[in-house]
Amino acid sequence: MSVFFDITHSTHYRYARPVTLGEHRVLFRPRDSHDLRVLATDMRVTPTPMDIRLIQDVYSNSVALVQPQSPASELKVVCSFSVEHTGTRALDFALSPRVQNFPFDYDTEEQLMLAPYLSPYYDDPGEVLGTWASQFTGGQQVIGTRDLLLVMTQFIRDTFLYRARFDEGVQTPHETLRLQSGTCRDFATLMIEAIRHLGYAARFVSGYLYTPALDSGLQPAISPGATHAWVQVYLPGAGWIPFDPTNNLVGGTDLIRVGVARHASLASPVSGSWTGAPGDYLGMEVDVQVRRRPA
Repeated sequence: MSVFFDITHSTHYRYARPVTLGEHRVLFRPRDSHDLRVLATDMRVTPTPMDIRLIQDVYSNSVALVQPQSPASELKVVCSFSVEHTGTRALDFALSPRVQNFPFDYDTEEQLMLAPYLSPYYDDPGEVLGTWASQFTGGQQVIGTRDLLLVMTQFIRDTFLYRARFDEGVQTPHETLRLQSGTCRDFATLMIEAIRHLGYAARFVSGYLYTPALDSGLQPAISPGATHAWVQVYLPGAGWIPFDPTNNLVGGTDLIRVGVARHASLASPVSGSWTGAPGDYLGMEVDVQVRRRPA
């Protein structure tokens, strides 16, 4: 059964005086596939841009390259989308017989295509991360390939503290383990790196989270006003399966993907440059609204 969402994503940069604005890379548009279809799009930029180019990047993400007019004392990008989401029934997909249990091996062609997602992004001095990941392998018992991922997803949700952080960047997995807290992008990065150490191919996903509490007026698990991040793992026979360690979600319709990449820094919603004095930058405001249409 299809679910329809209306999404508005606004990013507003402010400056104390007019500055020179360089090209900005905007990654807002939901990523189409068999389970997610973009029905309508709109993008408004202030000041009026000199040029907008729509491209697909190396990860096949839909990217807008925006060259704003300048000098200007602000840059505001407002994107609106309507999408149809049929959901990912991740727990119903059958795995290939050869990968039913952990550990398993990808075949030659899979290893070739998945190489960027199999190699850890961070070093692991002292094998701290590898040791943490090994606790989920079942020890002397056989554990299912998907069951291991389900256990790790829930463990992160149950034992780590979510702390909102509006600074750019992501914590290293070692920082997240030490602090026992982080944001959605920190938890996604931790899980990606941990399961890469176990031989899984995993990638970072940026997107939007639908929280029913937003429509009911109750406080959501994650405060509104930002994008969300989670993990996709490639399981032969089932394909790329979403796991959200922040909310202990696996598949479903509440995760609306936008971009995928090997690391969080390569899937930033907005990136670009400006030229001026350091004190000219007054800050950035982000607002994201995800509303589900009544059935």
